[in-house]
Amino acid sequence: MFKNLARAFARSLLVALSFVSALSAAQAPAKLPLKVAFVYVSPIGDAGWTYQHEQGRIAMQKALGDQVATTVVEGVAEGPDSERVMRDLAAQGHRLIFATSFGYLESALRVAADFPDVRIEHAGGYKTAANVNTYNARYYEARYLAGWLAGKSSPRGVAGYVAGFPIPEVVQGINAFTLGMLAANPKAEVRVLWLNTWFDPAREREAALTLINQGADVLTNHSGSPAVPQTAQAYFKGKGVQAVAYQSDMRKYAPDAQLAAVTLHWGGYYTRVARSVLAGTWRPQPVWGGMQDGLVELGALSARVPADVRAGVEARRRAIVSGSLKPFAAPLTDNEGHVRLAQGALGDDAISAMNWFVKGVTGSVPNKP
Repeated sequence: MFKNLARAFARSLLVALSFVSALSAAQAPAKLPLKVAFVYVSPIGDAGWTYQHEQGRIAMQKALGDQVATTVVEGVAEGPDSERVMRDLAAQGHRLIFATSFGYLESALRVAADFPDVRIEHAGGYKTAANVNTYNARYYEARYLAGWLAGKSSPRGVAGYVAGFPIPEVVQGINAFTLGMLAANPKAEVRVLWLNTWFDPAREREAALTLINQGADVLTNHSGSPAVPQTAQAYFKGKGVQAVAYQSDMRKYAPDAQLAAVTLHWGGYYTRVARSVLAGTWRPQPVWGGMQDGLVELGALSARVPADVRAGVEARRRAIVSGSLKPFAAPLTDNEGHVRLAQGALGDDAISAMNWFVKGVTGSVPNKP
């Protein structure tokens, strides 16, 4: 029996030492070229969530040249497919993997456990490991500006919001947009429809149409295709429907209807991460950057936006960057009438766990505890 225990202990020790050895090797300067993989939840297309990550990859490749060799796998479903793809990429010698969809997190953690010499960067996650990091942007900062612009631009004071999944990141965006809109028009209302998918152009279009029929004359979204701004464009001349695009500048799809676009910019971050792996200095240090860091911005304002409104957007942008304007500052009341914050401003922990809607939102957060 003691011999069996000794053998078991020896095997456990060997596994532990192998992991430590591999992890130590992972922190050493990488051999050139560094093989970097990007896993995308939808087709790349020419606009949207995945397209913006692809622009980040291209910027990184341009900045680092032959120091990196990149691989792209697009249209990878969350769940078992993502684990299989990341496992294959790790086995093929990729030492840095960007997992760019929220539902990839658990798969990333499992793959990382089996490949300690591979570094995985996960977009929007909330768990890390010795070789797994998370990164995200404070989209809500630009969403607040977008809401203020919508409040100044909506004749009816009713906006429609097509939303993917009810995760805190999406809820933050809806609330910030609503608070911005209320700052411009205290009688404004934001109506929300959930998709429970990130990318489904037909369902995105159907939700946009429903919101238009409910009286919305400004549309925005947290979903992956251009369907919502396209729908606004189709109803711009007849009903005056406008859109605030998300992820990419959507003027090619909504040349008349687009008011502005909340756009995402990953190139600088991807370049910094790859350089840290090349130098052997990479560490799991979660990143939650905002407008100050260049990860998100409100831009591509329509020519029809009046000069004073443009100036108002810019003044509020500067205030958010400087910290003098906090989108989630008191008083905050939810849409069920409960006071959520009487003074001060919400901290990062409260923002990152947000699962309730502010006053002014018509709709609810599904499966709220």
